[in-house]
Amino acid sequence: MKILAISDQTVPKVHSTQICERFGDIDMVLGCGDLPYSYMEFISTMLCVPCFYVHGNHDHPQYLSNGSTLHEPGGWTNLDGRTVKAKGLIVSGMEGSRRYRPKAPYQYTEQEMTLKLWRMALSMFAHRLIDGRYLDILITHAPPCGIHDGEDACHQGFDTLLQFMRRFRPHYLLHGHQHRYKDEVWQTRYLDTEVINVYPCRIIDVSTQRGN
Repeated sequence: MKILAISDQTVPKVHSTQICERFGDIDMVLGCGDLPYSYMEFISTMLCVPCFYVHGNHDHPQYLSNGSTLHEPGGWTNLDGRTVKAKGLIVSGMEGSRRYRPKAPYQYTEQEMTLKLWRMALSMFAHRLIDGRYLDILITHAPPCGIHDGEDACHQGFDTLLQFMRRFRPHYLLHGHQHRYKDEVWQTRYLDTEVINVYPCRIIDVSTQRGN
C-alpha cells in the first residue's frame, strides 16, 4: 500500500502531465488541507484512486476563470469526523486549526476539537470489533501539541490529539499546517504512532516512508 499525502502547497511535479508516470503506483491520496480544489481535482482525475481529505484553516471557495466556483474538490471524500475503510486501511480525519479568529471556518478551540474527536471515536469501535483495531491512519490539518507545531496561536497543536493517540494507537497521524524548511523534523514517533508532517508532498509506504 503506497499513499501520496499532500498539504498546504502545490507541487509542480505532482501538478504535471507526467503525474501518472511519476505516481502511477499510488494506491490512495490523502489531503491534509489548505490546497486549491482545482489542484486536488487534477490529482483525483489523473490517478483514479481513492482520495480523502480534510479542510485546512485557509480553505475557501475557488473562483475559476470560466466563471464557475468550486466549493469542494470533486472526486474527493471529506473525512472530517468520519471513519472509512478503503483498500484494507481504516482512515479517519479531523479538519482545521486552533481558533485564532472569532467565527472563522475550520478553526476550533481545544474543547471543540476534543468534542469532535470523541464523537468520531464512536464510529471506530465497530472497526475494533470487526478488524481488531480502531484505525490505521488519522489525517489532520493541525499537528499534535508539542510535535511539529509552532509557538504562535495559529500554529500551536492540539493537546487532545496526544490523548487520542494514547487511547486509540493509530499507526500514522498525517498532518500539514506547519511549513517545514531545510532540516526541520518532519517525522516523530509517539508511542505506537508515526506522526508525519506531509508538507507539501510525501509518499508513505505502510512499512517505510520516504520524502519527496
